[in-house]
Amino acid sequence: MGLLFVERLEGEGVFRCRRCRVDAASKDAIISRDFYGHSGRAYLFDHVVNISLGPNEDRLLVTGLHTVNDIYCSCCQQILGWRYEKAYEQTQKYKEGKYILERARMVKDG
Repeated sequence: MGLLFVERLEGEGVFRCRRCRVDAASKDAIISRDFYGHSGRAYLFDHVVNISLGPNEDRLLVTGLHTVNDIYCSCCQQILGWRYEKAYEQTQKYKEGKYILERARMVKDG
């Protein structure tokens, strides 16, 4: 087992893992607040930190078929949401490489 390097985010409006409180994303990285995950409201981010990715998986979501990876907190391994790897619908391509964080799995400072 090696050292765990944790990135700290500066400023107000930092979203953190609800379980271990490690930084995950800044409010400045929010693209949209109009998403829903397994546990309710979710936000689409263009950049997150301190996460690890699960394997690629095809999922049929409300907006169509997508290849996604679950994302986990790098410290406590709590699932936080998912990353869009590929969107099959042309109108959904803007999500590729973006991240969903579920609000119920996060706390927000500021």
